[in-house]
Amino acid sequence: MTVRIDSSRCNGCGRTKEPRCVRVCPGNLLYKSNSKCVIRDPGDCWDCAACIKECPRQAIEMFLPVQIGGRGSTLQAKTAKGRITWRLTKPDGQEELFEIQTQNI
Repeated sequence: MTVRIDSSRCNGCGRTKEPRCVRVCPGNLLYKSNSKCVIRDPGDCWDCAACIKECPRQAIEMFLPVQIGGRGSTLQAKTAKGRITWRLTKPDGQEELFEIQTQNI
């Protein structure tokens, strides 16, 4: 799997010095450059999906292996109070939504 940041959606969390995705990445792979977030080396990503869940603009997506979603499938998350909605987009454009209830601690 690999993570990709859509620069047309990413705004680097506005004027904040450290965007939300940068703060939560356990591998310290993300940084802000020219008001956008960038991944240093996608090959070093742990695929933990922390950055995907944290991004308020759904600018980060994970490319799934063929065995999981088919070649070219992507996974994005939208977090709301008490739930995370995952969107699986297949190469043919078909989408599936999965909603998971969460607890706010």
